[in-house]
Amino acid sequence: MGTHVLSMRIDGELLDRLRTHAAKRGMSVQDYVVRTLMRDDFDERFKTAVDETEKFYGLT
Repeated sequence: MGTHVLSMRIDGELLDRLRTHAAKRGMSVQDYVVRTLMRDDFDERFKTAVDETEKFYGLT
């Protein structure tokens, strides 16, 4: 398995929240995001978020 680059565009408020969470753990924002993505329950949490977003916008 090789490595890939993931680029994200996020708003300033979300970036500030990520910085705060990362700082509490003594981590960089990048490390915090990667660690969050690697969590065992990420797939389930992501699916729930997508389902809720679709429900909000009436897509389901």
